Order: sequence, then structure tokens, then C-alpha cells
Amino acid sequence: MAGKQHFYEKVYELAKQIPYGRVTSYGAIARCLGAGRSARMVGYAMNASHNMPEIPAHRVVNRNGLLSGRHHFDGTNLMQQLLESEGVEVKDHQVVHFDELFWDPASELPDDAIPTH
Repeated sequence: MAGKQHFYEKVYELAKQIPYGRVTSYGAIARCLGAGRSARMVGYAMNASHNMPEIPAHRVVNRNGLLSGRHHFDGTNLMQQLLESEGVEVKDHQVVHFDELFWDPASELPDDAIPTH
């Protein structure tokens, strides 16, 4: 349990750095943390963060830009509404212009900003 909690904390630290109006994927976060096969665990962490308003879980989508975690948000379209409030266009539960809005923490963050502890 302690290992899972430690991983979640690193996921949250990284997620807090996702820029306003940008999105990333579960897999990109996992790869950045050196756990490339743990995209699902990143999803579990995002789902567990809903009582933490400082974690922008709505900015984390699947590798194709689909709002795959939308069912875990309160309300019918809260994830989409949060993204749209940041200027992110969503159509049919998918981020429009995903490639342009995609934020890759491994390539866009300096090494000292990536959680390792």
C-alpha cells in the first residue's frame, strides 16, 4: 500500500504541472515517472484525486485524446466543461486538436521538475 501511495503522490506532483489549456495522457505521465507500463495506475490515481481540487485530473486523457475518465467526475459532462472553460475544444468526448494541445512532461519539463522521491 505504501508503494502505491508513493506512486500516486508522484503522479499528483506531475499532474499539478500540466499547463492550463493543455492535456496529457495517462501513459505520458507513467513514462515520465519511469513506469511506462503503469498508465492504468495513473488512471487510478486520477480517479482517487477527486476530493483534491488542486489536482487537475480533467487535463489527463487517454492516448487518443478521449475523455476516458469522464464517468468518474460528478455531473454529466463536468470533465468536458472544465476543459472547455480552459479553451480546450471537445467533440464526442474527444479533445479536438489533441496533437497540438498535448503536453509531454518528459520532453517539456526540466529534469529537476520531475518527481523522483
